[in-house]
Amino acid sequence: MTRRQRLPTLIMAALLAVIAAALLIGGLWLALVGGSRYYVVAGVLFLVTAILLYRRKPEALAVYAALVIGTLIWALYEVGFDWWPLAARGDVVFVLGGLLLLPWVTRPLGRRSVADALDGREVSPTPLRGSGALLAGSLVVALAVAVTSWFVDLHRVEGAMPGTRQAPGTGEGVPPGEWHAYGRTELGQRYSPLAEITPANLSQLEVAWQFETGDESQPGDPVETTFEVTPLKIGDRLFLCTPHQSVIALDATTGAEVWRYDPKIQGELALQHLTCRGLSYQPPGDTTQTAVPAAATEAPGVSTEPQATASELSAAGALTAPQASGAPAAPGTPPASDAADPNLPVAAASAATATCDAKLFMPTADGRLIALDPATGSVCANFGGGDGQIDLWDRMPNVNPGSYYSTSPAVIAGNLAIVGGTVLDNVSTKEASGVIRAFDITTGALVWNWDSGNPDQTAPLPAGQTYTPNSPNSWSIMSADTALGMVYVPLGNQPPDQWGANRSAEVERFSSSVVALDIATGQVRWVFQTVHHDLWDYDVPAQPSLVDLTVGGQRVPALVQPTKQGEIFVLDRRTGDPILPVTERPAPGGAVSPDRTAPTQPKSALSFEPPRLRERDMWGATMFDQLACRIAYHGYRYEGRFTPPSLEGSLIYPGNFGVFNWGSVAVDPARGVMFGTPTYLAFVSTLKPRSNDSELVVNAQPPQGALPALNENFGAPYAVDLKPFVSPLGLPCQSPPWGYVAGVDLTTGEVAWQHKNGTVRDSSPVPLPFRMGVPNLGGPMMTAGGVAFLSGTLDYYIRGYDVTTGEELWKARLPAGGQATPMSYEGADGRQYVLAIAGGHGSLGTKRGDSVIAYALPKEH
Repeated sequence: MTRRQRLPTLIMAALLAVIAAALLIGGLWLALVGGSRYYVVAGVLFLVTAILLYRRKPEALAVYAALVIGTLIWALYEVGFDWWPLAARGDVVFVLGGLLLLPWVTRPLGRRSVADALDGREVSPTPLRGSGALLAGSLVVALAVAVTSWFVDLHRVEGAMPGTRQAPGTGEGVPPGEWHAYGRTELGQRYSPLAEITPANLSQLEVAWQFETGDESQPGDPVETTFEVTPLKIGDRLFLCTPHQSVIALDATTGAEVWRYDPKIQGELALQHLTCRGLSYQPPGDTTQTAVPAAATEAPGVSTEPQATASELSAAGALTAPQASGAPAAPGTPPASDAADPNLPVAAASAATATCDAKLFMPTADGRLIALDPATGSVCANFGGGDGQIDLWDRMPNVNPGSYYSTSPAVIAGNLAIVGGTVLDNVSTKEASGVIRAFDITTGALVWNWDSGNPDQTAPLPAGQTYTPNSPNSWSIMSADTALGMVYVPLGNQPPDQWGANRSAEVERFSSSVVALDIATGQVRWVFQTVHHDLWDYDVPAQPSLVDLTVGGQRVPALVQPTKQGEIFVLDRRTGDPILPVTERPAPGGAVSPDRTAPTQPKSALSFEPPRLRERDMWGATMFDQLACRIAYHGYRYEGRFTPPSLEGSLIYPGNFGVFNWGSVAVDPARGVMFGTPTYLAFVSTLKPRSNDSELVVNAQPPQGALPALNENFGAPYAVDLKPFVSPLGLPCQSPPWGYVAGVDLTTGEVAWQHKNGTVRDSSPVPLPFRMGVPNLGGPMMTAGGVAFLSGTLDYYIRGYDVTTGEELWKARLPAGGQATPMSYEGADGRQYVLAIAGGHGSLGTKRGDSVIAYALPKEH
């Protein structure tokens, strides 16, 4: 046999030898740090197979068959019939085994001459003969196990949600076909009482209309530029805001643009995020009134039917011509107004509206709260001292434009607009205050301020004084119960997130807590802390959902609070006492001195806390990056949840991405159930010593323009290197699934069902729709028809589910990432619409876009 004929065998031998060397080096490293010995054994078998191949011995295939069976037994021992972990352990072994059976590789094995072959001596093995049959048999067994695992889902919880058990409540005076706040009402339920769309007809949903905002990425945008809005539906119109802060009114039935307002955000802002999650709405006159008249003037090509009468426009505070833009001044100075863009579909610009009865409130990235007339988009001159605006930098310490603003809508409670805001995370110890402020909804006058650094003094701060710098902030969405007279504030912690040695007693009391404030006075009514001495950025990220539950035969006003660490706290919203039991569990110690950790942490009876990571939970696309993840796992500090950040690097699981985040959950007040989207990603948190307050420690290059140097923690002794725990190929080091949908009975705390959700179609180099269960960022919505909708997965789909069983019944492709919360409303044609935003999320890497898409059942003919 010529050397050319032996070449495929020699190449295969060389490849196996290289693999053997990698496995032996990595396997010995892993064994020395206390990990699995499998990789050493596998490396030896690869090496023996390579040597035998080189020597043309047919026994090479028998040795490799032993490797296949040994790998299969080891994999089943570690993960059972769980397909994706099995695949990562056996894919390379299986593929190479198939290549070893190719005739170009096996033909030289056992043969010494043509005469030998003719005499039948040392005939080459084949898949049906000799050692080739052994290898083929081992591959068949491995394939049978793999195929079996395709029909086994070890992560699936089967069950059914209960049906209607009680009246759903009043809906806070919002008509069934409308959506007046981020969570539809200030109760934050994300529940629509519409029932036209059901599990029986859900599959018939189709696009009714699509609108593009024109808001595109711009130079100087921060990485986390996101289209996270949940629009409002009032009367016959939709109202939404874009990442670059435009406010747009659309006809809710046709999607036609009615008016647009540009607040003229100043440039060079120190933004960590650029987003607007939504607007707030104050009804005209009687707070139960909801109709919004159409614009006074119809623009070419844009329908504003039905036309509003003069009396209607007067009642809504509209003048004959709307104002559609405004220009800011420096922080601390109320901005002046500009003329409208003549290209927008509104009437010619004029002075600001003299009187607005109904108002839309828009928080801006340069720290303003602007009141607009819903009818025309005009600025309300009877609010905020004549210019329709409040300067949120007023009485703020450490003024740095862009480092503080409200990414989330204000809460409208009675005659107050209650405003929180986000401050820069992990940039410095000299940031703005996290103060919560209540403004008179008619005049814009400050009524009270609650500063967690000075919590008992809620009377308006005198001029010349400033709020407590760097205090815990509420960047997410608040809820309110006007009947009980309380607003419920989800709080974060004091930056820097991972260093808490210098926190005050007040900060320790309120960090990472739900705080109930008296609506009238701002005084604390109760506080429930979800994490003690938070060193993990486990701030309370989600809007509390307020729902009445029947517990022990009694109707109890409850608050459902999802958290980043996976706990769902169900509290009596009158007192803050747990309805479902909460216990204190021991937590790891050993924070970097002089910091400390809390000895215990609260644990709810309703918890989506993931199991503690083990080495066998490490994953990768191949055995090689899985081996790298196993080595890395042993190189980090990890003692379970609440392992403190460390100098050597700590595994934080779940990471600060959160099991739940700002999308919160949806609750059905009639059934007393919850629809949630738990996500599981591990992060690595490493403290980096700082020698001074100016040099960059974790950023290789200074940020562009005014953008902040994230995670530097200027003023603290340590910066933080915070990153996802991923393999050398950039895949999560922990096994999938990484994302689920789950249904919960809130009265018992039982998980009725849980299913992995989403594919890697838009996250992998090759667009393969593998249903692995992917992370979600953006909330769910439920309806009285028994369906739920979700668009926030990393693949670009909106999906519809049967609430009772959790089964996915419908999905539609989105043109970009859907990291927002859908909503539902009734159009002027009487149809129920479902609205999705497809705009992407910069830090997640999902495709940016500007689409607003409405779905409905086909029109009846």
